[in-house]
Parts: sequence; C-alpha cells; structure tokens
Amino acid sequence: MTDTMRALIIERVGATAVVDKPIPEPGPEEAIVRTTAALICTSDVHTVKGALPVPDGRTLGHESVGVIHKLGSAVNGWTEGQRVAVNAVTPCYRCAYCQRGFTSQCGGALGGYKYTVQMDGNMAEYFVVPAAEANLTAIPDALSDAQAVYSCDMLSTGFMGAEHARINFGETVAIFAQGPVGLSATMAANTLGAGRIIAVESRPERQALAKRFGADDIVDFSQGDPVEQIMEMTGGEGVDAAIEAFGFPQTFEACLRVTKAGGRVSNIGYHGENPAPLQLPLDAFGLGMNDKAIHTGLCPGGSERMGRMFQLMLSGRIDPTPMTTHTFGFDDVSRAFEMMTSKEDGIIKPLITFA
Repeated sequence: MTDTMRALIIERVGATAVVDKPIPEPGPEEAIVRTTAALICTSDVHTVKGALPVPDGRTLGHESVGVIHKLGSAVNGWTEGQRVAVNAVTPCYRCAYCQRGFTSQCGGALGGYKYTVQMDGNMAEYFVVPAAEANLTAIPDALSDAQAVYSCDMLSTGFMGAEHARINFGETVAIFAQGPVGLSATMAANTLGAGRIIAVESRPERQALAKRFGADDIVDFSQGDPVEQIMEMTGGEGVDAAIEAFGFPQTFEACLRVTKAGGRVSNIGYHGENPAPLQLPLDAFGLGMNDKAIHTGLCPGGSERMGRMFQLMLSGRIDPTPMTTHTFGFDDVSRAFEMMTSKEDGIIKPLITFA
C-alpha cells in the first residue's frame, strides 16, 4: 500500500498543481477520511487569486465526502469504513467563541474556516478532520455522495443567509446573484416560507435554476438597474429582506437600497477580491436611523446542522444536484478548476469523483 496521495495545491498566487503528498496521520482527536467525492468552490478561486494569505503548497478544497480511513486514539463513536461528510467549517466547540454560539468564528474572526487557511484542505485523496467527533457526519444510505457533498458548504451557507435574513412566512425577499450560494439561499428562502422570492441574475441557465428552486420573479441586471426594477415590482415599497450572495460593493449597496425600513440585509457574499471599503449610502441607511439590520455570517458547521440538511434531502424538500453542471474524475481536477475560474461552458458546480 502506498503512503502517498495526490492533492490539488496552490502552487503560487495565480497557479495550481496536482502533487504527491504523504497520507496524513490523525492526531488523538482527529480522523483521516479517504475522499470519494468533492466540489470545487468559488472561494477556492478567490484564494488562488490571492484573496487570502495562504502559503505556497497548501492543499485547496473544503467540500468533500468520503469514508473513514483512520481514527485518532481519543475519537469515540465512529468506525473505519463509515461514509461521512465534513463541513467546510470545523470548529473546536471548546473555545469562548464556540461557547458563545459563534462556532464559525472559532478562536477568532473566521477561525472556524480551517481548511486551506490554517491547514491543508480536502481536495485530496485523503484529508484530516479536526475535532472529529463533532465534525464528522454519517451519510444516510439513501443519499448519494453527489447529494451529500452539498451539505459541506453550499446548503449550509445558503440556509444561513436565509436564517440571518429572519424571513417570516409570506414576506418578500430579494436574493442578489444566483451562483451556487445564491441558488442555495433561494432554496432556503422557499423552504422557510418566503411569500415572494425575487432572484437577481443575468445568466439564463442560472435564471432557470432559480425558478426551479423557488424564485417567483427574475430581475436581469443586464436589462436595467436592478434596484429600480425591484422597487417598481414592489410598488415602490421594497422588500422585507435582501440576501447579498455575490460579494461586490454594487450588490451590497443594492441590497440596502431595496430593503424597506425595518428590513434585514443578510450578507453571505465573499468580498475578498475587492480591496475597496464597502460604502453605506446614507439615504438607504436612513442616516443611520431606519431600523435596518445588517447581518454577516460564515458557513456554520457541525454534525447536528449537517444532519438537518440531510433530512431535507431525504424528505425530497430540497435537491441541490441540478447545480452540478459538470463531472470530472480527479485526474482532470486541474481542468475543472480552470473552468470554475473562467465560468466556461455555463459551469455552476463541478463534481469531482475519486476512484
């Protein structure tokens, strides 16, 4: 049996490579998972472009499922060979941030996001799971890897966006951008009972998926100012909540402008590529006094939340797999990453399978 594995790494800013690395050994509270399927995230693309200070040679990836290969000496309740999913965010569940309920901020700002930032990611044939007892989630037999892998980031992030928007049943919500995270937020808003969902998107294939996932109206920003379009379709009143799922100053400002007084803005977009500060237009901000709330968040992890995502898929209430537009074997992961970077061929989410 070989003691090496293949991994997709950031070779340097702007470049990736597939290299051989040693198969990791688990610490006492860790597990090693043999990867069977993974997704490439736009966050990986941002990282390779230099949005995060990541050392050369670090393994990319944070959306992987597989089977338990080896367990640390202190890990109880799990057995080798179990099918498992692991969230992109792997908190310790012990620090003050975790105990205060901010598990995604484990140890400090964004600290729960360990893969690639603090340790090797999991776009590799094997990967480490920290705090394994809390961060491993058993995959039900009735779910395929292609379904379960969406719980690792996209679904948890999209549902967080809707949760932070505090959507009450029957309310109107606008969701800016229908990439994988925005589409997941559309699914979530529909599941949580939004009365009207307005999806902002220009690409026809993403517009079609937004409608499939529960959007009632599509606003195409290439056809005119989306703020004006939303205000017109809501009779000048605006929406109860807006979800920013793109990560650009223009969409953040648009969310503020379309949200009515007393409404909520939920930001789940990754603003890492734009160094300019976000502006708060004073009129849309009511000079700081119009009771609008802004809530930010990072993908929540943990087995309890992952299990709830699985239940929604088992019941048929959600099915994220239409977002998988392309499938590649790990031998072609570099090509998949190139396509995710350029958004070639209408790619939304590429599934990577491991032999």
